Amino acid sequence: QVQLVESGGGLVQTGGSLRLSCTASGGTFGSYAVGWFRQAPGKEREFVSSISRNGLSTYYAASVKGRFTISRDNAKNTVYLQMNSLKPEDTAVYYCAADPNSLLRSSPPYWGQGTQATVSA
Repeated sequence: QVQLVESGGGLVQTGGSLRLSCTASGGTFGSYAVGWFRQAPGKEREFVSSISRNGLSTYYAASVKGRFTISRDNAKNTVYLQMNSLKPEDTAVYYCAADPNSLLRSSPPYWGQGTQATVSA
């Protein structure tokens, strides 16, 4: 069973950047599709981005497309989310999730504990 740990969150100003990392242990990382979700205070958790097992397919929510980039390094068991041109509405707890399916499903079975990203106006 894979375990996921997120890092890289923090406080930035509007227009700034953050790079989130999701590092896995306990499984063959290349066997999992991986994605990012986020949850803002008082709102439901929403999909942000995902990447296929082989890294060839990526998907983004409309709200982040063109600003966020997902990538993976299977040799390092890590998936990254580069977040540029950040807006206050990007403020949320960001969660990493993994799925043994070739593509991430809507309810992945494995989750990290989350990392807080806060964008000040």
